[in-house]
Amino acid sequence: MPVTGDQQLLKQLNRMALVRQVSAQPGLSRAALADVLGLTKSTVSLLVRELVEEGWLAESELRTTGEVGRRATPLHLDPTRLALLGADVGVDEARVVATDLLGRVVDALTIPYDDATDPAACIGRVAHGMTTLARRLARRDAATGGRHVLGMGMGLHGAVDEAAGLLRHAPHLGWRNVDVAGLLAGHFGPGTPLADVPLTMQNEANVAALGEFEFTPQSATDPLIYLSIGYGVGAGVIVSDRLLTGRHGYAGEVGHAILQVDGPLCSCGRRGCADALLGLGAMLGEGPGHGRGTDLAALQVLFDRVGHGEGAACAAVEAAGRQLGVLLNNLWASFDPMAIVIGGAALGLGDRLIGPARAVLAGYAEAAMMTPPAIRTSHFGADAVAVGAAALARYRLTRPLGG
Repeated sequence: MPVTGDQQLLKQLNRMALVRQVSAQPGLSRAALADVLGLTKSTVSLLVRELVEEGWLAESELRTTGEVGRRATPLHLDPTRLALLGADVGVDEARVVATDLLGRVVDALTIPYDDATDPAACIGRVAHGMTTLARRLARRDAATGGRHVLGMGMGLHGAVDEAAGLLRHAPHLGWRNVDVAGLLAGHFGPGTPLADVPLTMQNEANVAALGEFEFTPQSATDPLIYLSIGYGVGAGVIVSDRLLTGRHGYAGEVGHAILQVDGPLCSCGRRGCADALLGLGAMLGEGPGHGRGTDLAALQVLFDRVGHGEGAACAAVEAAGRQLGVLLNNLWASFDPMAIVIGGAALGLGDRLIGPARAVLAGYAEAAMMTPPAIRTSHFGADAVAVGAAALARYRLTRPLGG
């Protein structure tokens, strides 16, 4: 009946509103939650009881409020009974993690590809890794029933149609129009550990942005931009508690923002794109037709050369850093964020890359007599995309009407 459906939806909206509020303000009591969310105390008590039984919430020790009557019981997310799975389908290998509800990694696998040009085989290996983690989580702490997987997320290095479950184009893998959801469905069918577990996917920079937003002490930082610098350049943008995906789902493709008129040729056919000026391919001296991403060994060579102070390598990285500063300024001017988080494989270059970028941004800020946004690196390091994919799962689960 429609009325029943409406009531069920309203109940789920209220349940997840409670979860999000407790995540943002751990330690709130039932009475405080009722005040903040505008719900009756009896409704909050009923919903909290369910959420505690299911493993979403847990109670802390009773807290004295100084008021007459029953003492308040602080609530927080329960990190012990539920899990989220996240996968980073990278250019050279995949990384799969299991996190608790707070984003802390409780198990992980690194999965090399047999043939990175075969998307079905690569996605199959990722699915096997996620199934392996789900089985390990279920066996762990068998006396208490193990951990139940609530949801799965996947970070893909390319343009993603989340609603259709399609990877439209991953230029550094050479993949086009890959039905990722369809491929995974064949591995997560009835009788498998992950049957009926909600699955969602997004661009790698978008999921990494959600990881910083959902799982860190700066989770209230809004607007927030995550800038990914690897084989290419991309951004995830969060504004007013919503992931900005754009009309076709391709927002954040800042790798093709023009930083230099008549600059070097980019793989997209334009000149002077951020990809062509500050991506790792540019620092390695590769042309636009390189296609699939540089392997890990080549990247390590670059890191070693910079670490040993080789002039040509250091000059290339410093030039890319200055271009990064230009891009940071453009993102600041476009979105006025409270913070820009920098992540991706290029973080291995450290201050050789970030230092020139900060200097360029500081110069622009001084000229404008303004304070620039905070610039920091990812809290999750090499796991930023995988943990972010787990955050995507939590983000979708706790916003039943979409976000």
